[in-house]
Amino acid sequence: MVATTGRARRGILNVWPGYVDALATLLLAVVFLLTVFVTGQFFVSQELTGRDATLARLNRQLADLTDLLALERSTRKTSEDELRSLRSTLTLVEAERDQAKTQAEAATVSQGAGSSLDAQLESERGATKRARSQVDILNEQIAAMRRQLAALEDALSASENRDKESQARIAELGSRLNVALAQKVQELARYRSDFFGRLRQILGTRPDIRVVGDRFVLQSEVLFPGGSASLKPEAGPELDRIAGAIAELARQIPTDLPWVLRVDGHTDARPINTAQFPSNWALSAARAIAVVQYLAGKGIPAQHLLAGAFGEFQPLDGGTTEDAYARNRRIELKLTER
Repeated sequence: MVATTGRARRGILNVWPGYVDALATLLLAVVFLLTVFVTGQFFVSQELTGRDATLARLNRQLADLTDLLALERSTRKTSEDELRSLRSTLTLVEAERDQAKTQAEAATVSQGAGSSLDAQLESERGATKRARSQVDILNEQIAAMRRQLAALEDALSASENRDKESQARIAELGSRLNVALAQKVQELARYRSDFFGRLRQILGTRPDIRVVGDRFVLQSEVLFPGGSASLKPEAGPELDRIAGAIAELARQIPTDLPWVLRVDGHTDARPINTAQFPSNWALSAARAIAVVQYLAGKGIPAQHLLAGAFGEFQPLDGGTTEDAYARNRRIELKLTER
């Protein structure tokens, strides 16, 4: 009997080093995976920082081009006004020139007909000379105006070309900006997916906690007594798990990505009218605020929390059964842009 016991003990002592080796190997594997994860997070952060810098630069270029285009259009409008004024003046001057020519021709005809009066002849000659001199001056003014008109038309043409180029650059920058914004939306969608996946792992599969579209839905009975906005004592563990997932998410999302966790309160269609809650809106608002304040108390940044109230006006189930009413009494969590 003693010999048998001794052999059993020796067998136990011989197995123990194998367990130690296995545990050491497992620990090394975990350390390796953590190293790979941290390295991946570093490179993702670097990539996001580069995208943010590109987005800021594109916004600055777009603002500069918009200001330049506004200045160019103002200058072009002034030039167009000057062009219209010059054309009007040119029309008047040409009319005066035509009138002077007519007077000169009339004077010439009078001279050709002859006159017995020397005084009248001398007067007609003086009038003819003055009319011709005036015609010459008007011709010079017309030529100068036409040169000025040609210069203005060239300036307007150049302004229109610059306007087209600016609009093309703005369109290009707008396209690039839209791409950058779409990347931001995709980043937020990825974090939202990770967040909901994490919540599913934490809370498990429960009929009173589920995902509907892009929202995480908790039935009001999980958190509140009927007709009340005071959290149940047993609601604490559930909200603590949610707060932990949000805190982990907040550490991963870049600081310049505008996001909020929207907490929406919903009630069923049965009216409520008490001293504390004169309407279902008031009840749904108080419940959403209670959840937001609890999460803020657990360290979630207040600037990333938003409370919304919908009362009975966004039902999931249009029925009037107790089950339908229970589905509509809910708190919804949605990760979205600010």
